[in-house]
Amino acid sequence: MLKTHYIRRFLKSWKIFIQNPLGKTGVIILSIFMLMALASFIVPHINPMYDPMTGIDPDIRVSTGPSLTHLLGTDNVGRDLFAQLLEGAKVAFIVGLSSAFFSIVIGTVVGMVSGYAGGMLDAFLMRMADIIMVMPSLVILLILASLFGQFNIWIIVFIIAIMRWPAVSRVIRSQTLSLKQRPFIEASQVAGASHLRIIFRHIMPNVLPLAFLYMTFRVTSAILVEAALSFLGFGDPSQVSWGMMLQWVWKSGHMFQAPYWLIPPGLSISLLTLAFYLLGRAMDEVLDPRLRKEGQS
Repeated sequence: MLKTHYIRRFLKSWKIFIQNPLGKTGVIILSIFMLMALASFIVPHINPMYDPMTGIDPDIRVSTGPSLTHLLGTDNVGRDLFAQLLEGAKVAFIVGLSSAFFSIVIGTVVGMVSGYAGGMLDAFLMRMADIIMVMPSLVILLILASLFGQFNIWIIVFIIAIMRWPAVSRVIRSQTLSLKQRPFIEASQVAGASHLRIIFRHIMPNVLPLAFLYMTFRVTSAILVEAALSFLGFGDPSQVSWGMMLQWVWKSGHMFQAPYWLIPPGLSISLLTLAFYLLGRAMDEVLDPRLRKEGQS
């Protein structure tokens, strides 16, 4: 019965979500980039010269424009730009989803524990969140990169997750404080349920939709942070990403000479972040009935 309830709840929410033009647009854009990310695993097997990092066209030594062999052209050493763009989509999903997931997990757990426990533990966790929240994450990343050198992708994911959980924890804490006063929580306490069971069995299912909403916005910020780091030269030099493509076109001096190299990664960053933003806006309507149009339920 419980599973059936959640399935019906999901289907109802999906119906409201997909009726929203913003949600439809976000899903379409996101689907295109997901196909690009999946294609990044296939393209290098078609021909070794389509490997985004090591593949080089033996007949090309300079940056060339689009052609039948290279749909977006090549960079200044003869690597295929379309293959790099596909690889960048994969990296964007890895960085965005991984860092957002970990930051949401940390923020949700901290927020639930803080709101439910109250007292000194609540004060300690929220003061720690306040300290991290006021730190400029991009500046901290740049300082760490200047001290320890260029980061690989997973270090970037870890640092972004550590820096971005406090805002989520505050929202989840507020929701938990409200839920803690509900009769079903009091009934569970009277029945002798443990604190952990109440938090993860009764409170968590009610705050997860809000956590997923904030996850969409965290994906957007993570993609932008990784792109900024890579463009500034602090990204992983062994990994192709959209930010790294922009850094290469800048360093090679083709910023204004090769629009076929400059525009695709910049446009991809904008569109993918827009897609997650649109998903978040549509999910906001699902969670808040006051935002729905007349006739929706």
